[in-house]
Amino acid sequence: MISDAHPLIRWQEAGAEHRARWRSEAGLPPPQNVVIADDTLKADAAYRLAAQGTALLWRGDYQNARNLLQALARRADRKPRAGAISKPASLAEAFQQHREAQGRRAALLGQLLVPLGADYRIQLRRGQEVADACRAALGEGGEDSVISLRGLLAVVSAWEWRKKGALVPALGARIHPHFGVFSPVRGEYVDLVAQAPLPAGCKLAFDIGTGSGVLAAVLAKRGIGRVVATDLDPRALACAAENAERLGFAGQVEVLRADLFPEGRAPLVICNPPWVPAQPSSPVEYAVYDPDSRMLRGFLDGLAAHLTPGGEGWLIISDLAEHLGLRSRDELLGWIAGAGLQVIGRLDTRPKHPKARDADDPLHAARAAEVTSLWRLAAA
Repeated sequence: MISDAHPLIRWQEAGAEHRARWRSEAGLPPPQNVVIADDTLKADAAYRLAAQGTALLWRGDYQNARNLLQALARRADRKPRAGAISKPASLAEAFQQHREAQGRRAALLGQLLVPLGADYRIQLRRGQEVADACRAALGEGGEDSVISLRGLLAVVSAWEWRKKGALVPALGARIHPHFGVFSPVRGEYVDLVAQAPLPAGCKLAFDIGTGSGVLAAVLAKRGIGRVVATDLDPRALACAAENAERLGFAGQVEVLRADLFPEGRAPLVICNPPWVPAQPSSPVEYAVYDPDSRMLRGFLDGLAAHLTPGGEGWLIISDLAEHLGLRSRDELLGWIAGAGLQVIGRLDTRPKHPKARDADDPLHAARAAEVTSLWRLAAA
């Protein structure tokens, strides 16, 4: 039975109207134009339909659907003809063009849809086993549904990451990210937290916006007896609690639902907010993009009131936004001073991720200059 409690996708097939639950973790509305597609559809024709906003509900072989998605991606990634897109006048404009291109690509590739049964079985020939991955990411099934193949593959990829985990050298162990929770694959910011000098006699710390719980775990490993890790996202809370348990820190790390700060004060309060002031387009992007720098400014504005006398706040953030022209260093320093804080030290490191070395990346100039910093802040 199909419930009306969730968004529904409707389509015509075999002379009758059909409907099913629509699943989109990015919160996208169900497509209005849906056609049935199968193995006879050529990639060029599929691309034209998808580019026009027509969704393709697949009824052919599942592996062929995956091949078609790859073919659509190759077409979407073709470089535009010379002069088709104006050369950006600044890195800020280049970033805007890059985000718009990413959005168009995601919308196009999201037009290829696959049906799922109430038990999360793919209702296609040679459909892979995805039930465990779907239950972990989406909850129990209970009704037939339709999902974009791209979205389904993201669910499966997240499940594999969750099972395998991401090695964190600072912990000498793996962090297991849940679907929708940012994986600590960029280790330089974790290393900064592992190396920065702790306030003298520090026995309590707050980790604001804990995500996977990796920084809370690093603080626990460094011997802080109690770490209160906060987040608003239920997935992040479950993920952080599970990782603390896996690593043997459940007795030290308390995972708490809170909008930024828990009650009380601590000698150490840390935060690794999203680094770029822009609008996210999917749940996991909230770890990267912070509209209007809301989380960053909220942390700074509330920090002094949650530090014990002589305590420190650690702001772990990249300066990529500065190189992109989206936020200036003077703005950041102004927000720090305006919050009644002073800078007492800073540790810097260079990112080592592949994009920093990719000269073909449209944002290469900004990425090559990027520095990740741990700002040590205290009440002024």
